[in-house]
Amino acid sequence: MKHIFVVDDERNIRDLIRKYLEKEGFLVTVFENAQNVVSEINRLKPDLLVLDIMMPGGDGLELCKEIRKRIEIPIVFVSARDEELDRILGLELGADDYLSKPFSPRELVVRIKNIMRRLEKSSQVKAEALIVKDIKVECNRRYIEKDGTELKLTTKEYDLLEFMIRNKCMPFTREQLLEKVWGYDYLGDIRVIDDLVKRLRKKLAEVESVLEITTVWGYGYRIDD
Repeated sequence: MKHIFVVDDERNIRDLIRKYLEKEGFLVTVFENAQNVVSEINRLKPDLLVLDIMMPGGDGLELCKEIRKRIEIPIVFVSARDEELDRILGLELGADDYLSKPFSPRELVVRIKNIMRRLEKSSQVKAEALIVKDIKVECNRRYIEKDGTELKLTTKEYDLLEFMIRNKCMPFTREQLLEKVWGYDYLGDIRVIDDLVKRLRKKLAEVESVLEITTVWGYGYRIDD
Protein backbone atom coordinates (compact mmCIF):
# COMPACT_ATOMS: atom_id res chain seq x y z
CA MET A 1 0.00 0.00 0.00
CA LYS A 2 1.43 3.35 -1.06
CA HIS A 3 1.66 5.94 1.71
CA ILE A 4 0.92 9.60 0.95
CA PHE A 5 1.42 12.66 3.17
CA VAL A 6 -1.03 15.55 2.71
CA VAL A 7 0.02 18.94 4.14
CA ASP A 8 -2.67 21.64 3.99
CA ASP A 9 -3.99 24.11 6.56
CA GLU A 10 -7.59 23.84 5.26
CA ARG A 11 -9.36 20.96 6.98
CA ASN A 12 -11.98 20.53 4.25
CA ILE A 13 -9.23 20.24 1.63
CA ARG A 14 -7.32 17.70 3.72
CA ASP A 15 -10.44 15.63 4.30
CA LEU A 16 -11.44 15.76 0.63
CA ILE A 17 -8.01 14.65 -0.58
CA ARG A 18 -7.85 11.90 2.04
CA LYS A 19 -11.31 10.63 1.08
CA TYR A 20 -10.44 10.29 -2.62
CA LEU A 21 -6.99 8.81 -2.03
CA GLU A 22 -8.18 6.26 0.52
CA LYS A 23 -10.95 5.26 -1.89
CA GLU A 24 -8.18 4.41 -4.39
CA GLY A 25 -6.36 2.26 -1.84
CA PHE A 26 -3.70 4.70 -0.62
CA LEU A 27 -2.65 5.05 3.01
CA VAL A 28 -2.93 8.76 3.92
CA THR A 29 -1.43 10.81 6.75
CA VAL A 30 -2.50 14.45 7.02
CA PHE A 31 -0.78 17.52 8.52
CA GLU A 32 -2.30 20.94 9.11
CA ASN A 33 1.05 22.76 8.89
CA ALA A 34 4.70 22.24 7.99
CA GLN A 35 5.83 21.41 11.53
CA ASN A 36 7.24 17.90 12.03
CA VAL A 37 6.72 16.99 8.37
CA VAL A 38 10.42 16.43 7.66
CA SER A 39 10.95 14.31 10.75
CA GLU A 40 7.85 12.24 9.95
CA ILE A 41 9.04 11.73 6.37
CA ASN A 42 12.30 10.37 7.77
CA ARG A 43 10.41 8.15 10.20
CA LEU A 44 7.58 6.80 8.04
CA LYS A 45 9.17 6.97 4.56
CA PRO A 46 6.02 7.97 2.58
CA ASP A 47 5.88 7.45 -1.18
CA LEU A 48 4.59 10.92 -2.14
CA LEU A 49 3.85 14.32 -0.63
CA VAL A 50 0.86 16.57 -1.47
CA LEU A 51 1.84 20.04 -0.28
CA ASP A 52 0.06 23.39 0.01
CA ILE A 53 2.12 26.56 -0.49
CA MET A 54 0.37 29.12 1.71
CA MET A 55 0.20 27.87 5.30
CA PRO A 56 0.48 29.58 8.68
CA GLY A 57 3.68 28.68 10.49
CA GLY A 58 5.58 27.53 7.42
CA ASP A 59 5.74 28.20 3.68
CA GLY A 60 5.31 25.19 1.38
CA LEU A 61 8.03 26.37 -1.00
CA GLU A 62 10.53 26.59 1.87
CA LEU A 63 9.47 23.16 3.10
CA CYS A 64 9.97 21.74 -0.39
CA LYS A 65 13.44 23.29 -0.53
CA GLU A 66 14.34 21.79 2.86
CA ILE A 67 13.07 18.34 1.85
CA ARG A 68 14.94 18.38 -1.45
CA LYS A 69 18.24 19.00 0.35
CA ARG A 70 18.19 15.53 1.90
CA ILE A 71 15.20 13.45 0.79
CA GLU A 72 14.14 12.12 -2.61
CA ILE A 73 10.32 11.99 -2.62
CA PRO A 74 7.76 12.99 -5.28
CA ILE A 75 6.02 16.27 -4.40
CA VAL A 76 2.75 17.63 -5.78
CA PHE A 77 1.86 21.24 -4.98
CA VAL A 78 -1.77 22.29 -4.52
CA SER A 79 -2.18 26.00 -4.00
CA ALA A 80 -4.53 28.96 -4.30
CA ARG A 81 -1.57 30.91 -5.70
CA ASP A 82 -1.89 30.54 -9.45
CA GLU A 83 0.75 33.01 -10.63
CA GLU A 84 3.12 31.66 -13.29
CA LEU A 85 6.12 32.57 -11.10
CA ASP A 86 4.83 30.34 -8.29
CA ARG A 87 4.31 27.41 -10.66
CA ILE A 88 7.75 27.78 -12.21
CA LEU A 89 9.41 28.24 -8.81
CA GLY A 90 7.64 25.18 -7.44
CA LEU A 91 8.83 23.07 -10.38
CA GLU A 92 12.33 24.55 -10.15
CA LEU A 93 12.55 23.57 -6.48
CA GLY A 94 11.90 19.98 -7.50
CA ALA A 95 8.13 19.53 -7.36
CA ASP A 96 6.78 16.87 -9.72
CA ASP A 97 3.46 18.60 -10.36
CA TYR A 98 1.40 21.69 -9.51
CA LEU A 99 -2.38 22.10 -9.25
CA SER A 100 -4.16 25.38 -8.61
CA LYS A 101 -7.10 25.60 -6.20
CA PRO A 102 -9.90 24.95 -6.72
CA PHE A 103 -8.92 21.65 -8.32
CA SER A 104 -10.64 18.39 -9.14
CA PRO A 105 -9.75 15.70 -6.56
CA ARG A 106 -10.18 13.12 -9.32
CA GLU A 107 -7.55 14.93 -11.41
CA LEU A 108 -5.21 14.96 -8.40
CA VAL A 109 -5.65 11.19 -8.01
CA VAL A 110 -4.91 10.66 -11.73
CA ARG A 111 -1.75 12.75 -11.55
CA ILE A 112 -0.55 10.92 -8.43
CA LYS A 113 -1.14 7.57 -10.11
CA ASN A 114 0.82 8.73 -13.16
CA ILE A 115 3.75 9.74 -10.97
CA MET A 116 3.62 6.36 -9.18
CA ARG A 117 3.57 4.49 -12.49
CA ARG A 118 6.57 6.43 -13.79
CA LEU A 119 8.52 5.70 -10.61
CA GLU A 120 7.68 2.00 -10.75
CA LYS A 121 8.65 1.85 -14.42
CA SER A 122 11.89 3.66 -13.67
CA SER A 123 12.75 1.26 -10.85
CA GLN A 124 12.31 -1.67 -13.23
CA VAL A 125 14.72 -0.29 -15.82
CA LYS A 126 17.90 -2.34 -15.98
CA ALA A 127 21.12 -0.67 -14.95
CA GLU A 128 22.42 1.12 -18.00
CA ALA A 129 24.54 4.10 -18.93
CA LEU A 130 23.83 6.54 -21.72
CA ILE A 131 26.78 8.52 -23.04
CA VAL A 132 26.51 11.47 -25.40
CA LYS A 133 29.61 13.57 -26.00
CA ASP A 134 30.99 14.33 -22.50
CA ILE A 135 27.77 13.59 -20.59
CA LYS A 136 27.08 10.24 -18.90
CA VAL A 137 23.66 9.21 -17.59
CA GLU A 138 23.32 6.35 -15.10
CA CYS A 139 19.61 5.67 -15.48
CA ASN A 140 19.15 3.31 -12.54
CA ARG A 141 20.65 5.94 -10.20
CA ARG A 142 19.04 8.92 -11.97
CA TYR A 143 22.56 10.36 -12.00
CA ILE A 144 24.10 12.59 -14.66
CA GLU A 145 27.75 13.64 -14.72
CA LYS A 146 30.38 15.34 -16.82
CA ASP A 147 33.92 14.03 -16.22
CA GLY A 148 33.01 12.99 -12.67
CA THR A 149 31.17 16.23 -11.83
CA GLU A 150 27.49 15.65 -11.05
CA LEU A 151 24.83 17.86 -12.60
CA LYS A 152 22.52 18.88 -9.77
CA LEU A 153 19.13 18.61 -11.46
CA THR A 154 15.54 18.82 -10.29
CA THR A 155 13.22 15.90 -11.03
CA LYS A 156 11.80 17.44 -14.20
CA GLU A 157 15.17 18.68 -15.42
CA TYR A 158 16.53 15.13 -15.13
CA ASP A 159 13.47 13.61 -16.82
CA LEU A 160 13.71 16.01 -19.76
CA LEU A 161 17.47 15.66 -20.25
CA GLU A 162 17.45 11.86 -19.97
CA PHE A 163 14.57 11.59 -22.44
CA MET A 164 16.27 13.82 -24.99
CA ILE A 165 19.61 12.03 -24.59
CA ARG A 166 17.90 8.65 -24.91
CA ASN A 167 16.31 9.92 -28.14
CA LYS A 168 19.25 11.94 -29.42
CA CYS A 169 19.13 13.40 -32.94
CA MET A 170 15.32 13.37 -32.88
CA PRO A 171 13.52 16.75 -32.76
CA PHE A 172 10.55 17.11 -30.42
CA THR A 173 7.87 19.78 -30.18
CA ARG A 174 7.14 21.41 -26.84
CA GLU A 175 3.83 19.54 -26.73
CA GLN A 176 5.60 16.20 -27.23
CA LEU A 177 8.15 16.97 -24.51
CA LEU A 178 5.39 17.99 -22.08
CA GLU A 179 3.60 14.70 -22.72
CA LYS A 180 6.80 12.64 -22.33
CA VAL A 181 8.04 14.41 -19.20
CA TRP A 182 4.73 14.82 -17.39
CA GLY A 183 3.10 11.64 -18.71
CA TYR A 184 -0.29 13.17 -19.46
CA ASP A 185 -1.90 16.10 -21.26
CA TYR A 186 -0.42 19.06 -19.38
CA LEU A 187 -2.96 21.80 -18.78
CA GLY A 188 -0.53 24.54 -17.78
CA ASP A 189 1.63 26.96 -19.73
CA ILE A 190 3.55 25.25 -22.53
CA ARG A 191 6.43 27.67 -21.92
CA VAL A 192 7.42 25.58 -18.90
CA ILE A 193 9.47 23.51 -21.39
CA ASP A 194 11.35 26.64 -22.48
CA ASP A 195 12.10 27.34 -18.83
CA LEU A 196 13.39 23.80 -18.26
CA VAL A 197 15.60 23.99 -21.37
CA LYS A 198 16.97 27.37 -20.28
CA ARG A 199 17.93 26.00 -16.85
CA LEU A 200 19.47 22.85 -18.35
CA ARG A 201 21.57 24.90 -20.75
CA LYS A 202 22.82 26.99 -17.83
CA LYS A 203 23.75 23.91 -15.78
CA LEU A 204 25.50 22.27 -18.73
CA ALA A 205 27.47 25.49 -19.26
CA GLU A 206 28.45 25.59 -15.58
CA VAL A 207 30.28 22.25 -15.95
CA GLU A 208 31.66 23.35 -19.34
CA SER A 209 29.94 20.53 -21.22
CA VAL A 210 30.05 20.46 -25.01
CA LEU A 211 26.57 18.90 -25.08
CA GLU A 212 24.02 21.31 -26.53
CA ILE A 213 20.24 21.39 -26.58
CA THR A 214 19.59 22.71 -30.07
CA THR A 215 16.60 24.89 -30.87
CA VAL A 216 14.75 23.68 -33.96
CA TRP A 217 13.21 26.97 -35.02
CA GLY A 218 9.47 26.84 -35.52
CA TYR A 219 9.35 23.33 -34.09
CA GLY A 220 11.03 22.56 -30.76
CA TYR A 221 14.28 21.10 -29.44
CA ARG A 222 16.84 18.40 -30.22
CA ILE A 223 20.08 16.93 -28.82
CA ASP A 224 22.70 15.96 -31.40
CA ASP A 225 25.20 13.14 -30.99
